[in-house]
Amino acid sequence: MSAISHEVPQAAVNAKLIALISSSAVVVGILLSGFVISEPAPYEIYMAGLIAIWALFGLRISRAAMPLLVLLVTMNIGGMISMTQMADLAFTPLYLSVSLFLAFSAVFFASVTATQPGLYRPIFNAYVVSAVATSLLGIAGYFHAFPGAEMFTKYDRAAGAFQDPNVFGPFLVLPGIYLLYLILTGSIARMPLLAVPLLIIALGIFFSFSRGAWGMFAVSAVLLTGCLFLQSASGKFRLRVVIMTIAALALLTVAIIVILQLPGVSEMFSSRAHLEQSYDTARLGRFARYGIGFQMAMEHPFGIGPLVFGKMFGEDTHDIWLKMLMDYGWLGFVSFLTLVVWTMVAGFRILLRDRPWQPYLLCAYVAFIGNIGLGTFIDIDHWRHMYLLLGLVWGAIALEYRHQRLSRPAFRGAPAIASTPA
Repeated sequence: MSAISHEVPQAAVNAKLIALISSSAVVVGILLSGFVISEPAPYEIYMAGLIAIWALFGLRISRAAMPLLVLLVTMNIGGMISMTQMADLAFTPLYLSVSLFLAFSAVFFASVTATQPGLYRPIFNAYVVSAVATSLLGIAGYFHAFPGAEMFTKYDRAAGAFQDPNVFGPFLVLPGIYLLYLILTGSIARMPLLAVPLLIIALGIFFSFSRGAWGMFAVSAVLLTGCLFLQSASGKFRLRVVIMTIAALALLTVAIIVILQLPGVSEMFSSRAHLEQSYDTARLGRFARYGIGFQMAMEHPFGIGPLVFGKMFGEDTHDIWLKMLMDYGWLGFVSFLTLVVWTMVAGFRILLRDRPWQPYLLCAYVAFIGNIGLGTFIDIDHWRHMYLLLGLVWGAIALEYRHQRLSRPAFRGAPAIASTPA
């Protein structure tokens, strides 16, 4: 009897220790995701090793998340077929290797969150820390705060620890939305603590001067507010959401007015605020290339090979749908389109259900919608945070599947099994 009494606590301690080590390992990967100055970035190297180790020790893929794996692999098979259309492979194998790695990273995040839903919170907290750190670097670079700080800018725009401001800005949207959610739903006493990192992230988005990031954050914030309004039947909570939204808009307006008084900011803002830039509407600009590319897709159903379009026209596709057609062929295009639609529909069905993981699903889902909308005007194929978003949403889909399965009666007339979080 005494042996059993000693054995049970030891097993519990071991389980807690394993959970702590696994969550810490995932947190380190999320922290590294905000630092992609060169490729391969530390994130790729670390996550590739982590995924391999996790797979050796029993990475379980939920049946509900299998469509994510199948569609991403099929998309990459399309890329491999497209590669056969190329005369010179150059760096194409490496490019497709990164694509396949990112696909597996999405499946990894879906699997670990479905198995350990408690990971959602440390993942989001680590993402906030990473976003604040890279935002501070971008802001410091924009204002030349210290010698060499300009390495964190590009084209006189904040880029943080990224190669491109147009990736840096969108990367910051999910943590910004998460902090906004905590402010709208949390206690009044915590607001100052949450407002500081939210302000830093908002400034990072602003100084990236990415029109896509601006629009993406605005759309995601509107969707979040609308979902919170619909989710609650409490008139008091709805009134709070309305008041907080009005207050946030007022503060944002005042902040922008103040920031625009800084030297050089007003000129850059005026230049970037136009919906159309010269590189959009030129004779072979972005919009013209869309038409040319879709016509080429009709003539090349297997695609023309990854990155070939950019070599032909001097600029890449800047459109995720055209990117799929050119780099992954019709097979890749249909796979990606199916994945996007499936994710949006399956995520929407469970979006407002009262679950422990629902806040994280809600934030990831609205940010995912924003990324897909932005993908119509820019290439999001290799954005690491995009695959993280996919994994977070599909992790929640798998959790809901398990929740429903555990709640289903074993046979007609039998009492329902008590459900517990996965």
